[in-house]
Amino acid sequence: MNTGSAGQVVILNGPPRSGKSSIVKVIQDTFDGPWVNLGVDVYVREMTPSRFQPGIGVRPGGERPDLEPLIPVFYAALYESIAAHSRLGLNVVVDVGHHNSYAKPANILVECAQRLSGLPVLFVGVRCSIDVIMERRRQGQVGPENLYLAGSDQEPVPAPVLAWQHKVHIPGIYDLEIDTSSTSPQDCAAIILQRLEGIHERLTAFEKLAASANSK
Repeated sequence: MNTGSAGQVVILNGPPRSGKSSIVKVIQDTFDGPWVNLGVDVYVREMTPSRFQPGIGVRPGGERPDLEPLIPVFYAALYESIAAHSRLGLNVVVDVGHHNSYAKPANILVECAQRLSGLPVLFVGVRCSIDVIMERRRQGQVGPENLYLAGSDQEPVPAPVLAWQHKVHIPGIYDLEIDTSSTSPQDCAAIILQRLEGIHERLTAFEKLAASANSK
């Protein structure tokens, strides 16, 4: 971290169980300087009141119209916090699953990009095959209240899980994409670090997303 300059922001966007949290841990443990985790797990599990959960982790499909009016506010608060940390010179790593499949489309990702205008942001698409995701779910990475998301003979891939796979990578504008199906968290972190150290490679994904609001 360079004192006096904005901290680097790394945003990992992908479906649940794609391995984002494992990459966050490697980044925090091995990258130089402090890396603050402001991801969705921390925001939902530790900060959001239980009666308003899952909040920004709500699944695609407009299934929780009671929560959806609050989701743009939750995201705005999260990204304003990310911006504040970066402006103070702290590096930030964020694991999140952005989508626009609500009862009423909210265009949240574009607004989030605008909130980080002028800050160094690496936007990473985290992909993972549905077979690997389902295996992780079957191995117990699902809470007891969501055991049906591990699949069944009648529905090997539950509709909510499939929706995440299709919706989370729209519009697909990234600085970098990684596939955790065959790449370890350590190697994914190394790829991210290499991209951050690219001398002549500008990080432009969030700039393009922010600018897209003016073209509509």
